[in-house]
Amino acid sequence: MAAGYLDILRARHAARLLTGTLVGRLPNGTAHIAIVLFTRAEGGSYTLAGALAAAYGLATAVGQPLLGRAVDLYGQPRVQLPAAVVSALGMSLLAFTGLSSLPLAYLAVIVAGVATPPLEGGLRALWPSVLKGEGQVHRAYAMDAVAQEIMFTVGPLLVTVLVSLWSPAAALLVINAIGVLGALSVVLSEPSRTWRSAPREAHWLGALRSPGLLALLGAFFFVGLALGSITVAGVAYADDHGRESVYGWLMAALGLGALIGGLAYGARQWAGAPERRLRYIVGLLALGYLPLALTPSVPVMTALAALAGVFLAPAIACSFIVVDRHAPRGTVTEAFSWLVTTFGVGAAVGTAVAGPAVELGSTAWSFAVAGTGGVAALVVLLSTGRVLAAPSRTPAVVTGSENDRNGAVEPGFSSGHKA
Repeated sequence: MAAGYLDILRARHAARLLTGTLVGRLPNGTAHIAIVLFTRAEGGSYTLAGALAAAYGLATAVGQPLLGRAVDLYGQPRVQLPAAVVSALGMSLLAFTGLSSLPLAYLAVIVAGVATPPLEGGLRALWPSVLKGEGQVHRAYAMDAVAQEIMFTVGPLLVTVLVSLWSPAAALLVINAIGVLGALSVVLSEPSRTWRSAPREAHWLGALRSPGLLALLGAFFFVGLALGSITVAGVAYADDHGRESVYGWLMAALGLGALIGGLAYGARQWAGAPERRLRYIVGLLALGYLPLALTPSVPVMTALAALAGVFLAPAIACSFIVVDRHAPRGTVTEAFSWLVTTFGVGAAVGTAVAGPAVELGSTAWSFAVAGTGGVAALVVLLSTGRVLAAPSRTPAVVTGSENDRNGAVEPGFSSGHKA
């Protein structure tokens, strides 16, 4: 298992691109907790903290596909680095002005969110130009999904350390400065500088004109909803058991499960259409979420959380291949950015729904939201099977002018066309 991942990291530029992207995404991965801690330190209420964090999240959801389209049109360096700088300036404005003017505070987080660079989608567009063959690209997608879990675990810990050593304002400044350095590392690399998207058909819908991509986005909205609801349900479960540490154990177990699942998924080559495999994986993901509504004892619940996380990273990794196959030519970064946006909006909705579910019902009801989200995602994939079975175009590799290789397929999959 480890040998395959080491082969990827040994590939020229691969380790730099993965590390730079993760570091560059650190501000986005930690923004919500950093904003909440800063707002509370400035004397703001939890309601205000939540509103500012939500404004940032919605602004990010708007900005990602727009900037992703700009990357496809103008290249990575001309978009990624300026966006990272503007986003950092937005957070710096919040850090320096505080809450003395609420309109200015909202403006700061909105600017930071809209300008968040689409490094995640950009990395997935670069993998095919860096690695050899679809097998390595497939494994890199799985490694990418696993790395995200690590970042979302380590990032908040880094913020809390910075807050304890200095202040919430300093944490905002340091995290965003680090993010700019990560983006700089990526855009100065040869693959990023030389990458060009394929010629694209002029269309105002861009990547969204693909029915298969729309079906996938619909499914992953509900996957995001399920995951977002668990974050709130976990807090309620910890409150029920009178120990804040329980929440940490549940989230750690969820992340550990995703880590194990992602590593195992990427360690082998998969035959057959990825669209069909995605249905099976999301079905297993839904089955993993459903038992959480039983809210058993803490040890059993922790084990269930780990089991629930096992199929998350494989589902995300497999979805990357499906995006690649269904994104219209010349829209690969935008398409990946739409996946990020849809997943994030779903998570925000799940968070919003789980709260009232706890207050109107019980903790079990909030965990039931996660199970419902998983089932809904499976229903979308099953009901759109015919659309997903027909990729938007024949897989093709055009070297030089199209390094993104939109048509990448997983090992063992036959497109039905012979050379």
